[in-house]
Amino acid sequence: MNTSDKRELICISCPLGCQLSVDVSDGKPVSVSGNQCKRGIVYAESEILNPRRILTTTIRIKGGVVSQLPVRTKEPISKDLMMQAMRELRKYEVNAPVELGEVIVSDLLGTGVDVIASRTVVKAE
Repeated sequence: MNTSDKRELICISCPLGCQLSVDVSDGKPVSVSGNQCKRGIVYAESEILNPRRILTTTIRIKGGVVSQLPVRTKEPISKDLMMQAMRELRKYEVNAPVELGEVIVSDLLGTGVDVIASRTVVKAE
């Protein structure tokens, strides 16, 4: 049984924000229109087959000038893992000082993707 549908997406690969129309058959993109560059096609295919996002959140930090450390994944992870990743990161607490870009969690959920600090936090005096 062949199932097909049309999905509308806004491409986020470049500042143009093209309105994409993607014909999907059996869960796979078969045609993409509306893109003004090749990145739109790559984005649409990825979004249909395996949507991925950078996760940004905060974790607790002890002894710092702030109580929450902003962190993010160094690379995108599967959108399906977002909630599980958030639950996992809730378990962590780090001690100040922390440097921008420092790895806070290695290999989050076995994805091979590290979680890094999004800012420097110095010790509270």
